[in-house]
Amino acid sequence: MALIKKDFGLFPTMSDLFDKDWLNLRSPNLEWAPAVNVVDNDSCYELEFSAPGFKKEDFNISIDNRVLLVEGRHEQRDEEKKKNYTRKEFITRSFSKSFTLPENVDSDEVEATYEDGILKLILTKKQVELPPPGKRVEIK
Repeated sequence: MALIKKDFGLFPTMSDLFDKDWLNLRSPNLEWAPAVNVVDNDSCYELEFSAPGFKKEDFNISIDNRVLLVEGRHEQRDEEKKKNYTRKEFITRSFSKSFTLPENVDSDEVEATYEDGILKLILTKKQVELPPPGKRVEIK
């Protein structure tokens, strides 16, 4: 993406070509991260991570100092042997996402499930005592 958009006038296809990051040669596996839905319900927060192909053993979930850390690492190895060749394919996907939890989340009441490619976390809310309302001070 450019800071200044190029205008090629009569050649809009050239403009489109340079607007796209088509020279980005990075592997898509290096910067993969699952999409995350966050739902704020009355009694809890729900986080849903789209991570198809993973197994529940591929995830590590921890909470430290009100920071929720969700990590995942998945390896896939395929091998095909034919008469005169062997094809091997290795794919590794990993991600790490962190969330600062609000004070109303009970870090002892977190549930996680993984089903049909969706990692779902339920973060139970707790009652937080509000500070007493402000008081007016009279000037003498």
